[in-house]
Amino acid sequence: MSEIFGIPIQALMGQLMLGLVNGCFYAMLSLGLAVIFGMLNIVNFAHGALYMVGAFFAWMLLNYAGINYWFALVLAPIGVAAIGIVIEKTMLRWLHQLDHLYGLLLTFGLALVLEGTFREFYGSSGQPYELPPIFRGVFDLEFMMLPKYRAWVVVVSIVVCLFTWYMIEKTKLGAYLRAGTENPKMVQAFGINVPLMVTLTYAFGVGLAGLAGVMAAPIYQVSPLMGSNIIIVVFAVVVIGGMGSILGSILTGLALGLIEGLTKVFYAEMSTTVVFIIMAIVLLVRPAGLFGREK
Repeated sequence: MSEIFGIPIQALMGQLMLGLVNGCFYAMLSLGLAVIFGMLNIVNFAHGALYMVGAFFAWMLLNYAGINYWFALVLAPIGVAAIGIVIEKTMLRWLHQLDHLYGLLLTFGLALVLEGTFREFYGSSGQPYELPPIFRGVFDLEFMMLPKYRAWVVVVSIVVCLFTWYMIEKTKLGAYLRAGTENPKMVQAFGINVPLMVTLTYAFGVGLAGLAGVMAAPIYQVSPLMGSNIIIVVFAVVVIGGMGSILGSILTGLALGLIEGLTKVFYAEMSTTVVFIIMAIVLLVRPAGLFGREK
């Protein structure tokens, strides 16, 4: 069978793969947001801007210092995490006990500052990032040609997401993090440095955004606008999955990427809005999200 519902199978599988790749970025970004909100109760609107910063760090390392993709995969997320440490220690620390709105407004302002700074130096047009030589070419799957780099993105994204879920949900460190969120005074009484734990949690969350930015650089144009173009969809993913739900963010991000890809095949005009239609339906049926806890 070369067609499904009148659609060539090659076109269908190609769009599904494109949707899966987009879903991997949705999952990684929403995972960072869920970690930060679930552990710190902060709605981090600067997440998209820090994703953009991660991509630009990789681009600058390559073009200014000759440091290739493999080193950038480590150095750029560390650089973004360092920025996160500064943000948390100098600004967000004073907002932990206040309403979520204050953190959202602060991080929204930070996103505008970061985006404006990079637009000032690099303009609004995108910068190309050279694909690593090892990932040039495709895998011939007979029913479709799968670009090697996109296969790499899918595998690494899923591994990172599952590792993060396991670390937070199944390890002693994750138990400390959850307990520190609910009762910081009790956890501190056991000799655990809760403020340091909070700082490192925020750094880890934004470091995931930086890692996603590095992995996105060879696929998309490295642009100051790349964060603002994706963050609204990522927030919708987090809301659908359930604010603070680690597993919900991962599964919802991947699923919505696939749904978005299918929509482009059958009704392309709706592909940019299907995520928000699903979000509206989910909020009507289950306001806490698919995996969120009802209060």
